[in-house]
Amino acid sequence: MATPFASMLDALTRQRGVTAALVVSERDGIVVDSNLQIGQDGDRVAALAASLYRKARLSARAAGMGAVSFMQLEAPGGRLCAVGGGSLVLVVVAEAAVNVGLVRVELLKAIDGLLAAGGNE
Repeated sequence: MATPFASMLDALTRQRGVTAALVVSERDGIVVDSNLQIGQDGDRVAALAASLYRKARLSARAAGMGAVSFMQLEAPGGRLCAVGGGSLVLVVVAEAAVNVGLVRVELLKAIDGLLAAGGNE
């Protein structure tokens, strides 16, 4: 049975270099829905992404910088990109050589779908 997030996650994982896409609760890091390649640890990625995104959002607000629109963690083993919508965070895990601009555009386009599908809690 398809979930409200299935088509959004499928579109993200079709991007070259993307290995996982997840919808995660910002508050507790629990996976709401995911599309993972074999070998990906969704629970671990979800907890990390939710924690980083929450801290970035709170830090940006405390610094008077406004809302976080896009967050990226870059490491030798790959990239973690995230955008938030309401109480949910949309997360992409990708290879190091991924076209981050393209991933960013797709994540920002998907944020409306995230809010419409249940991110307004």
